[in-house]
Amino acid sequence: MKPHDVILYPLMTERSVYMIENENKLVFIVNMKANKHDVTQAVQALYGVEAERVNTLITRKNTKKAFVKLKGDYDASDLAIRLGIL
Repeated sequence: MKPHDVILYPLMTERSVYMIENENKLVFIVNMKANKHDVTQAVQALYGVEAERVNTLITRKNTKKAFVKLKGDYDASDLAIRLGIL
């Protein structure tokens, strides 16, 4: 899958702001067919940061949510500011 097909958009909620500030994680809505490896590669290709870990879940609205923890060298708040969500 192409990186733009994998990551649909970043999710901005109170919980995701807390995760950005305290846990160095970003939250994205991703394609239902994308797996964790696809999300990892798409984050690196689109944003130039490396993911330490990716967790996914399917919501009640039938969308897939990905929680991306960035490696220690990268700051989630800097990336969120670059994306315009913080």
